[in-house]
Amino acid sequence: MALKVALLGCGVVGSEVVRQLARQADDLAARVGAPLELAGVAVRRPGRVRLPEVDPALFTTDAAALAVRDDVDIVVEVIGGIEPARTLLLDAVKAGKSVVTANKALLAEDGATLFAAAQATGADIYYEASVAGAIPLLRPLRESLAGDRVERVLGIVNGTTNYILDRMDAHGSGFSEALEQAQALGYAEADPTADIEGFDAAAKAAILAGLAFHTRVTAADVHREGITEVSAADIASAKAMGCVVKLLAICQRSPDGSSVGVRVHPAMLPREHPLAGVREAYNAVFVEAASAGRLMFYGAGAGGAPTASAVLGDLVAVARNRLAGARGPEETTYAGLPVHPMGDSVTRYHVALDVADRPGVLATVAESFARNDVSIKNVRQEGHGDDAQLVIVTHMAADAALAATVDDLRRLSTVRSVASVMRVEALADG
Repeated sequence: MALKVALLGCGVVGSEVVRQLARQADDLAARVGAPLELAGVAVRRPGRVRLPEVDPALFTTDAAALAVRDDVDIVVEVIGGIEPARTLLLDAVKAGKSVVTANKALLAEDGATLFAAAQATGADIYYEASVAGAIPLLRPLRESLAGDRVERVLGIVNGTTNYILDRMDAHGSGFSEALEQAQALGYAEADPTADIEGFDAAAKAAILAGLAFHTRVTAADVHREGITEVSAADIASAKAMGCVVKLLAICQRSPDGSSVGVRVHPAMLPREHPLAGVREAYNAVFVEAASAGRLMFYGAGAGGAPTASAVLGDLVAVARNRLAGARGPEETTYAGLPVHPMGDSVTRYHVALDVADRPGVLATVAESFARNDVSIKNVRQEGHGDDAQLVIVTHMAADAALAATVDDLRRLSTVRSVASVMRVEALADG
């Protein structure tokens, strides 16, 4: 007996899911133990969809009715956004349907409501495609590392920003020029705000942190900074230090394990770090675990075919569970660790100051760092006269202490401006 699948959304990802369901029908049936058949495809404008693999009679504009139809076993949601996706999926799980979703924004904002509803009815919710496209990442965090203690997750989880920063580093492109190239290649939307301001990466970071630390984390808990302020001077300074600039999602336990920090921001990364070589629009996530050590997951993080691959993997898993009368792993939030404020996060910093080139300037600047308990690792001066700039790299320091130092520096008469502040990340013990 076939399992019936309702598909909500038929854009780039949804269309590829349909194609792969048709092309791999026999293999998927063998893997599941029963055929997978489309029960319907919800779209906004049926007349505009051209998919020869789908009987036109299966298209509908009534997504709400399709999601709860009696003959539907599994609902696949690739609409994106918060509403109507939240209402559709809630209704589906309340009706006992298993759900596969790629919706990182919804999971990061209100995943708790969905998981609670699914637990009440015994429905599955799988969401591998919500983070890093085709890369098998969430299932290893949830299942393969279930017997280990994850200490830190450090990742490049947005292909658009990685492409832009890679162009700036490898080709000397300016930010605007690199963004235009990303848009021309289809890596960036016409409105790239969600990517370049870090919203997309922050939603993914919330999902990763929740799985890694068995703690409920929402997008609102994530400190977020985008890449719009990254300049050519930042890229050049990173090169001089043997580093590359990346937009990183960082999820980390506090040293005493009593809280977690979750942040997204651009950072300088040593070129010998495994993530530094991730080029163009690729994604990669570096996991540091107590027993397993260091693991890296790398691959295509977006696009129709890669994301559809993750969706179909989840579809096979929930279909097998359905046939066996079993459920997949539930959300685990037993640790209930608080998310500490950004001010408590500890890392290194690169600070560039435009200064007056006269005796005593360095001593005055060093006093500001010392007053705020921020230790200086090294200093170099670039230029002379009106073009003089001090570039300072610190030892590990709390973000709040660095922020206080920067405020202090801005009040000094010898500092014309704080040209740049950027974090410097490395291996956990590096």
